[in-house]
Amino acid sequence: MNNYSLELNTVSQNGSSLKVDLLKIKKAALILRAVNHKLRQQILQQINDHGKMTVTDLYIKLRLEQSVASQHLAVLRKAGFVKTDREGKFIYYSVNTSRMEELNKFIGDLLS
Repeated sequence: MNNYSLELNTVSQNGSSLKVDLLKIKKAALILRAVNHKLRQQILQQINDHGKMTVTDLYIKLRLEQSVASQHLAVLRKAGFVKTDREGKFIYYSVNTSRMEELNKFIGDLLS
């Protein structure tokens, strides 16, 4: 057993021991935390409503400091919830709908 896995001394219904990968749990928590933030939810909603937006569009629309908008976009980008597309000197952010669908499926499975 390493530092990132935990073996439970429990037997599942099919008779095998259950193992929990703590590293995967930590990664999943970071992904969930990325969308469980009011401002990041507002950012996602704005991008979704407009199709694509620059960081400038976002910080003006939401009345934020540019650095704040950039930091929150970085969290969303790292978690895979926004995609970037460069057009000349501008970087446009769009919602990664496939990632959002994965999130919905995960949450549905988790809650069922």
